[in-house]
Amino acid sequence: MGVSVGIDVSKDRLDVHVLPQNEAFSVERNGKGLAALVERLKPLAPSLVVVEATGGFEMTVAAAVAGAGLPLAVVNPARIRHYAEALGKRAKTDPIDAFVIARFAADVKPEVRPLADETTQLLAELVTRRRQIVDMLQAERQRAMRVTVKRFKKSIARVVATLEKELAELDRDIDDMIRGSPVWCEKEDLLASVPGIGKQTARTLLAELPELGTLSRKRIAALAGLAPYTRRSGKWQGKSMIGGGRAFVRKALFIAALVAGRHNPVLKAFRDRLVAKGKAKIVAAIAVARRLLTILNAILRDRRPWQPA
Repeated sequence: MGVSVGIDVSKDRLDVHVLPQNEAFSVERNGKGLAALVERLKPLAPSLVVVEATGGFEMTVAAAVAGAGLPLAVVNPARIRHYAEALGKRAKTDPIDAFVIARFAADVKPEVRPLADETTQLLAELVTRRRQIVDMLQAERQRAMRVTVKRFKKSIARVVATLEKELAELDRDIDDMIRGSPVWCEKEDLLASVPGIGKQTARTLLAELPELGTLSRKRIAALAGLAPYTRRSGKWQGKSMIGGGRAFVRKALFIAALVAGRHNPVLKAFRDRLVAKGKAKIVAAIAVARRLLTILNAILRDRRPWQPA
């Protein structure tokens, strides 16, 4: 049994647990603390270091660990939470979380993946910021529909104008970044060749699913949270469900599937067959999203644009 390390990341501190030594320690989440972390971990030669994704705080930690040549996996917090529930760990403190993450590393052994390079990470951050601006725009426009006071309407209009200007600048930055890279430019054009995939969906996939085109269809579906799993116990079998994976990728593909299910002749025929067999429309849409992802994965793998046949 190799050495497994779990790291719980908070804004100012890292709590670390090492198994099977059952050693626990903490360091500050700054340059000095990260250097101390790497210095303590390298002599242990861990077989796996697991860091929980925490909305961006984990990136500097992941960069330090991966940069030191240690095997790293950044894991969706939902997987850790479900694992903790299975262990019966109801108490939640940072040291306990670090222990649970280390147990998860030892028992589940999530796949080690290389950290995204700096330019891919920058693209992901630009796409994330664009999504935040779009959400804020939608919220302000909804408020404008409910407000009756003239002064507040003007206030909302000013905010909307500012957000629209910021959105246009972000779009220019993303466009410059994509068009400045021949590889990304080719990939965007390949993805956008599929009816139902727009420019923004293609860029979301490039930024948040860089593994697209390099994995099998089952593994890429699992990564996107579109792989079905069934709840089963004895003779009882529940419905198949999807979940986990990268939520923003799954959402982007689901929206694209709704469009493709109407305008992409191949996927429309696939959807219509499912509905004709009595499948619920939401089930058919999920199946279209999964089929669409399989097609996109093959297109990038083979570097060939959409072929209706």
